[in-house]
Amino acid sequence: MTWDRIRAAKEKFERSLIERANVIGVGIGKKVVDGEETDEPAVIVFVERKLPEAQLKRKDIVPKTVDEVKTDVVETGRLKAQAAAPGGRSRTDRWRPAPGGVSIGHIRITAGTMGAIVQAGGRRVILSNNHVVGNSNDGRPGDPILQPGPADSGTGADVIGRLERFVEIRFEEAAGSSLGAILRRLAERLGIRAVPLPPRNFVDAAIATPERDDLVSDDILELRRAPGLASAGVGSRVRKSGRTTGVTEGKILATDATVEVDYDDRVATFTDQLVAGPMSEGGDSGSLLLDMDGRAVGLLFAGSDRTTVFNRADRVAAALGIEF
Repeated sequence: MTWDRIRAAKEKFERSLIERANVIGVGIGKKVVDGEETDEPAVIVFVERKLPEAQLKRKDIVPKTVDEVKTDVVETGRLKAQAAAPGGRSRTDRWRPAPGGVSIGHIRITAGTMGAIVQAGGRRVILSNNHVVGNSNDGRPGDPILQPGPADSGTGADVIGRLERFVEIRFEEAAGSSLGAILRRLAERLGIRAVPLPPRNFVDAAIATPERDDLVSDDILELRRAPGLASAGVGSRVRKSGRTTGVTEGKILATDATVEVDYDDRVATFTDQLVAGPMSEGGDSGSLLLDMDGRAVGLLFAGSDRTTVFNRADRVAAALGIEF
């Protein structure tokens, strides 16, 4: 069975699957049996908690197949945007010049990761997430960006750049009220299907302008970086360098994923995402995901203790008008 057939089935049944109680995402990948990945393509259904069918209402049970394509239910826990909790473990010092992989943050957040230096119209700019350097849509152009971030003792004396622009995150509340996400989930559990689709996002991304070119480095800490973009499919080996967990390596488990992500008291739905195993913790948001040749394939922005989610690098480039 071809990946195009799997993708078509996923797109056809995505809404009906994600409306089921406990389901937080849908993608395509390879089926896992008894803890071992098989070569059989499947529609992957991500759930907050894997429950026996006897504990689920019939309408909430994930079917074994959709359009003759097998499904696989994968437990991830809730997916959260991975800004840091106060404290941190490593890479939290003041770096000058600052490479990718170290602590950074908008003056009003905790801390995340400086992803990399990229090009915007021939200028060098700092790439990270909206929720790291754009304060989750609340930042304004010219706002101070600190390295290290505020949670890592960054102060006004540690300004490394200024917010230039971000891609707006469309939260569920924006479609109705601040209770939008809660009401939608309640409706799902009551069996009400006439629930509008939440607004969709493709990237959580932003750029900042360095105060001076000599304050930042084109390197990524402990990783070899090559110019340009690469695509990542199911099974691709990838690695990242992040503020909290340093260099980690993993494998893409699903592509074309649509997932719900928690931003404290708000929820946003992202589509066309890459999903890997556990590669990150809070504070790693903004890390640039590289293939084994050092080319950019994604931008880390969310995860759990079992799963990491990345925006596609080509979508980030197109949305911000940047080059890797």
